[in-house]
Amino acid sequence: MANQVALTQRASWREYLELTKPRVVALLLLTALVGMALATPTWVAAEILIPAMVGIGLMASSAAAVNHLVDRHIDAKMARTLRRPLPTGALSPRKVLTFAMVIGILGYIVLELFVNRITAVLTLASLVGYAVIYTMYLKRATPQNIVIGGLAGAAPPLLGWTAVTGEIHAFPLLLVMIVFTWTPPHFWALAVHRAKDYAKAEIPMLPVTHGIAFTKTCILLYTILLTAVCVLPYLVGMSGWLYLAGVSVLNLIFLGYAWKLKYRPEKLTAWKMFKFSIWHLMLLFILLLADHYML
Repeated sequence: MANQVALTQRASWREYLELTKPRVVALLLLTALVGMALATPTWVAAEILIPAMVGIGLMASSAAAVNHLVDRHIDAKMARTLRRPLPTGALSPRKVLTFAMVIGILGYIVLELFVNRITAVLTLASLVGYAVIYTMYLKRATPQNIVIGGLAGAAPPLLGWTAVTGEIHAFPLLLVMIVFTWTPPHFWALAVHRAKDYAKAEIPMLPVTHGIAFTKTCILLYTILLTAVCVLPYLVGMSGWLYLAGVSVLNLIFLGYAWKLKYRPEKLTAWKMFKFSIWHLMLLFILLLADHYML
């Protein structure tokens, strides 16, 4: 009996953890960390770093949980998401809503009390943008949903910068622009791979409303735009040659995937591009961090 109880408790923790989309939040926190690091010539003070990461992480996790809650009926129709805690009945909507509210409020309090108000307010705006404007409205209203809604997910570098400085600056806005431009080819690659799922769930993703061929063209054009945007930190003196060399290689690989997806696709090309896009963004921000402290 004791073993059964322990297994249930562990399963419950895993289900709540899944609500937070931990891999997505980890990537967001990496971009926030880089935003903090670039705001200071030395390492970020622990009294700012720890509460900022905790507060931003909690509020991002809250937004993810709300996304699970709002999309539970859609998730039940899609192969990629039908085993999530809400479609399977492992967690009730009421429990998920309570969980999201508690960690969201706690995250805001941490940022307000231990970081600064501008970071708390901007993080709250990002939460509302993703959980309410994107998830509840844009996702179901327009095939440009991920383009418009992607701004919320692009905010963490700015949140990291404001956590350290207490003010908005052009440098973190460049990082926001990179994530914002990266989001459409990243997500549309997944949408191409899962086009039938989105059609079944009646979500107006670009491959469903405008066709896969048109979406592939948009992916290629956005990837070209991303390549140009990624050079901006070097051009304005925000980063050096290490970042430029590394990001150039990453962008060439990304462009290679986009070109292949458009002109010589194989069965799993879209899926492979989607997976590489995650590495692209992660390594790009690691390069920014390394460049800042090594050169």
